[in-house]
Amino acid sequence: MSIENGLEDRLPAHVAATAHRIVLEALTNDAKHAATATAVRVTLRTVPAGLEVRIADDGGRPARLSERARGGGYGLAGTTARAEALGGHLTAGPSPEGGWVVTAVLPL
Repeated sequence: MSIENGLEDRLPAHVAATAHRIVLEALTNDAKHAATATAVRVTLRTVPAGLEVRIADDGGRPARLSERARGGGYGLAGTTARAEALGGHLTAGPSPEGGWVVTAVLPL
């Protein structure tokens, strides 16, 4: 995990809580879906638009899931809605390097 120095002292509580939920959802999805991942990198840093939250795994082949294990919760749609509620945005998809990446930018 990489957190920009001093960031925890500068984050408003509502932004920190949203970032936390995004990281939890992404890590849950990695554990559930990234069958061949050996590493997950979580990075929190400031960018001109606000706080960037990035979760990337090095997985390749997705896990085979039973219908019951597929969930039916809000998952990425819910985390996207959380980011948008703050005026931010969230993207998720395959990484050019392989694996999967979730990136959210939340205004500060």
